[in-house]
Amino acid sequence: MLRKLYDQVMGLAASRHATTGLAVVSFTESSFFPIPPDVMLAPMVLARPDRAYFYAGVCTLASVLGGCLGYFIGYHLGPVGHWLLGLMGHADGEASFRTWFDQWGLWVILIKGVTPIPYKLVTITSGLAHFSFVTFIWASVVTRGARFFLTATLIKYFGPAVREEVEKRLGLYTAIGLVVLVGGIVALKFL
Repeated sequence: MLRKLYDQVMGLAASRHATTGLAVVSFTESSFFPIPPDVMLAPMVLARPDRAYFYAGVCTLASVLGGCLGYFIGYHLGPVGHWLLGLMGHADGEASFRTWFDQWGLWVILIKGVTPIPYKLVTITSGLAHFSFVTFIWASVVTRGARFFLTATLIKYFGPAVREEVEKRLGLYTAIGLVVLVGGIVALKFL
């Protein structure tokens, strides 16, 4: 079953609808969708290494545009933001949150935008904090571009060898990926 799913993803990555799908996933992941665009970017670059930087550009542009939606969700949906702060144990801490974000928000965007931590958290909290929209945009372009172009470059040059290894031990690498994913979710819960 795992092999069949892998083959389907690789087939989709090489299809004529792959670029549109990549843009949609990149856009929605930045504001509400749970699956990161790397899941599509990596097999697309493996399938078409000659288009690696084009795909990274599509990912970056769509991600930043989706980040704008996330920003406006946070900015205009104050009750949701208050609810999120309450979940984190800071129901009365909006003023201190905004002060903290004014001081550290740029670094939050730059660091978390490169990591696998869901970018939607950054976009929505940036809006909630009423962080400078212009700074949010340029920091998002820098950090998301760095992430996607680095991913595309690594896969373009090292992907075929890695792909061969992954295909040989697909079950093992899937298990490792699941452990990392669950570990990341658990770590986020306790941070």
